[in-house]
Amino acid sequence: MSDELEAQIKALAAKMDNVEESVRTISGPYSQLIDHLERFNKIATSYFRLLDLYQRHGEIAPDLLIPGVKDSISREIVKVLFDRDGQNITQISEKLRERRGSSSRRIVRERLASLEVKGVVVARGTPRSKEYWLTDGYVKKWYELLGLGLPAKKQEP
Repeated sequence: MSDELEAQIKALAAKMDNVEESVRTISGPYSQLIDHLERFNKIATSYFRLLDLYQRHGEIAPDLLIPGVKDSISREIVKVLFDRDGQNITQISEKLRERRGSSSRRIVRERLASLEVKGVVVARGTPRSKEYWLTDGYVKKWYELLGLGLPAKKQEP
C-alpha cells in the first residue's frame, strides 16, 4: 500500500506541475495586457493633462512652468532654448527677432541673467563666449508635467 500511495503522490505532483505550467502559460498574455493597459492609462492621463493646460493657458509651452515670469521676452527665450539648447546671446537674439520682429542683445542678456537666478537656465563657457542651457531640473519638470517621463540625455560640449 505504501508503494502505491507513493506512486499516486508522485503522479499527483506531476499533474500539479503540469497545471502550474499551464497557468503560467495562460496568464502570460494577461499580464502583458495589464502592462499595456497601464501604459495606455498613463498616456490617456497625459493627454487629458495637456488638454487642461491648453484650455487654461491657450497653449502648451515650456514657459508655463516659470512662476513669476510675466514678460513675453523671457518666456520666448525659454521656448527658443527648448527648441535647441546651448545657444549664445547672438543666436537667441536672432531667433527672437524671427519670432517677434525685434530683439535687443542687451535685453536678452538681462532676461537670461534673470532666468539664471530663477534656476531655469545655466550659462556655460567663458565670460566672453557663453552658451545658455535649460537646467536639467527645469527640463525634468516639463517632462513630468506632460507625463512623458524623463527625456534622453542631451549631448553637451
